[in-house]
Amino acid sequence: MEKKMAMTFIPAAHATELFSNAELSREEETQIDVDDEAENNKHINLLAITECTAGETQDNLAAVITHYVHTLNQYNSRNLGYPGNQDFNYEVLAPLLHFHLNNAGDPFLGSGFSLNSTAFEVCVLDWFANLWEIEKSEYWGYVTTGGTEGNLHGILLGREQFLDGILYASEDSHYSIFKIARMYRMQCVKVGTLVSGEIDCIKLQTSLLAHKDKPAIINLNIGTTMKGGVDDLDLVIQTLEKCGFTQDQFYIHCDGALFGIMLPFLKQAPMITFKKSIGSITVSGHKFLGCPIPCGIVITRLKYINVLSRDIEIIASRDATITGSRSGHAPIFLWYALKKRGLIGLKNEVQKCIMNARYLHDRLRDAGVGTMLNEFSNIVVFEKPLDDDFTRRWNLACKGNITHVVVMQHVNIEMLDSFVSEFLQKRSIWLKDGRSQSLSETNAERDATDPCFN
Repeated sequence: MEKKMAMTFIPAAHATELFSNAELSREEETQIDVDDEAENNKHINLLAITECTAGETQDNLAAVITHYVHTLNQYNSRNLGYPGNQDFNYEVLAPLLHFHLNNAGDPFLGSGFSLNSTAFEVCVLDWFANLWEIEKSEYWGYVTTGGTEGNLHGILLGREQFLDGILYASEDSHYSIFKIARMYRMQCVKVGTLVSGEIDCIKLQTSLLAHKDKPAIINLNIGTTMKGGVDDLDLVIQTLEKCGFTQDQFYIHCDGALFGIMLPFLKQAPMITFKKSIGSITVSGHKFLGCPIPCGIVITRLKYINVLSRDIEIIASRDATITGSRSGHAPIFLWYALKKRGLIGLKNEVQKCIMNARYLHDRLRDAGVGTMLNEFSNIVVFEKPLDDDFTRRWNLACKGNITHVVVMQHVNIEMLDSFVSEFLQKRSIWLKDGRSQSLSETNAERDATDPCFN
């Protein structure tokens, strides 16, 4: 049975050798595993909420949290496979944890609940509207719980414009897109992709021509989850027009969870702008910006919102969001992250991630490992490790026979050097044991032999 990547508590007594010594004997490893399991069970038991009438003491609660923080720090020292920026400090916002803040309703109208942060939220929305080139008087948006809610909202707007519309999404799209199609009971056409991960517009054209009688709702990926492929917006629009779809017959939603905020700071990167024929864009706030709680932003054209809006008397506001109650803390974290960095700080962080990704790509390539790095991407793709423990140790994300490292702000050269050294050492063992497969033996592996992998 495949082991799951669940987090376990790491006993402080073993944390150092567990994460720094790759050459332990089998006897030592076995003993540590036994000790770890016992210690982990102890702390899992402390997490159980029992029928304690007096309540737990503050000292005991603090001890559990302290131990958990230690565990998090150890895991974070090898956190490479998922796009969450861990390089942040929000201590100045700690006093806000003394308040319940709720932004229910339309952020531009406020609500009857005065403990809200809609003033911060609107400032964040204005910043993103300016980034994606849409006038204040022409846009609407809100702070979401994350990229999936942004996708839910954007695709819902498209569906409401075209009730009989067909959703087109590349096979490399985030899994939420296909879940949303099921939730909304929309016909969904999955379109093939290029090796880079971006949508294949020749295949898109074939699909569009097969359904010319119905409007098209396009999910456009600004950076695919696994490979960081960016769908060519201009080519997609040209393909729609070539197939006879006028602007009143299609809606384009842009899923820019990670790259939506990065591309504007890269020279010669594709421009994602409302000056083109798009309907909505969403990004995640916990990815590049590094908010400690999952959140996101969705921006759309104001003209699309009325069909969703309903006046709600009990909150003295208008309801046009997916959820009712919304976090009032998330907009402040986003506001703080943007204000503290400024445009120059954001640009420097984007460039650092791109440079470090190229460094990792070059190191793996020079060692003979099939590797791919798309232009304007911080996602380095290569062959999947053949050891589940190694995959968990470095918190890698895998799909088929490939894996990737997402080089975020907290990923420094020292961490990458440590990873490469251990990966190459393990890989040599797998090769000697005959466990390695030729990269051309399966479709997933075939990608890594393409010229893009170099």
